Amino acid sequence: MKIGFNLLLWTTHVVEENFAVLNDLKKTGYDGVEIPIFDVSDPDHFKNIGRAISDSGLLCTGVGVCPDQAHSFISPNASDRQGAIDHLKNVLECGHHAGIENFCGPFYQELGNFTGEPPTEVEKAHAAEGHRVIADFAQEAGIRLTVESLNRFEAHFLNTIDDAAAYVKRVNHPNFFTMYDTFHANIEEKDPLAVIEPNIDVIKHVHISANDRGTPGKDHTPIPETIALFKKNGYDQWFTIEAFGRALPDLAAATCVWRDFFPNAEEVYEFGFQTIANSWDKA
Repeated sequence: MKIGFNLLLWTTHVVEENFAVLNDLKKTGYDGVEIPIFDVSDPDHFKNIGRAISDSGLLCTGVGVCPDQAHSFISPNASDRQGAIDHLKNVLECGHHAGIENFCGPFYQELGNFTGEPPTEVEKAHAAEGHRVIADFAQEAGIRLTVESLNRFEAHFLNTIDDAAAYVKRVNHPNFFTMYDTFHANIEEKDPLAVIEPNIDVIKHVHISANDRGTPGKDHTPIPETIALFKKNGYDQWFTIEAFGRALPDLAAATCVWRDFFPNAEEVYEFGFQTIANSWDKA
């Protein structure tokens, strides 16, 4: 397995001033970082990001979203769905330049835009059609896709691991999988641990996130038990920490972070790393 850290703790768009933290993460023991791919206006910029990550001795994954309704895979408007396809192609081009091996996130709808109803068969059919196109494109770029189910306060299309697993089967593409996030599972699953083993065949990425989005291991999330179950079932992919603070006002507002969950970033990545590493070793 590999241990990663999501750079959204510091930025929504990695630039040169963020490069220093890469060495800190490498020294801590991390195998890689997860880069946000939101601003796709300059694909060549991601070559510089990839070079800095590689020079630090780290590997790389990526995370992204559908930014608005005009780029939504579940929109009833065909032009919006085409916009989603075009946007994800741009995202994956940027990711390819950076050298990512996996792309994750809720890349199906605009976050916080609800219909007031559960996902419909039409929405599922529209999204699956678009995601097959994107899965082909990603496969050619050497990037695996792992779609993320979110809690019901952020999205309505996929909320549970069972939802996501069923959707993966609907898309039915060899490069399209799902992921497990301890934060969302804590909210949506009747039993966050019980859903892992039945769906292990389609889970190819894991986010380790505290129940309050703070320091993993300093909360009530069953991280050791979660990691032990994945290890028992042969999982050998990423465990990537995702934590959020108040440093970025727009991101803090989007993730509903209204107070400090940790004294400093060092605690998050140092204690979080030890939590994952020790849990794996003891499993």
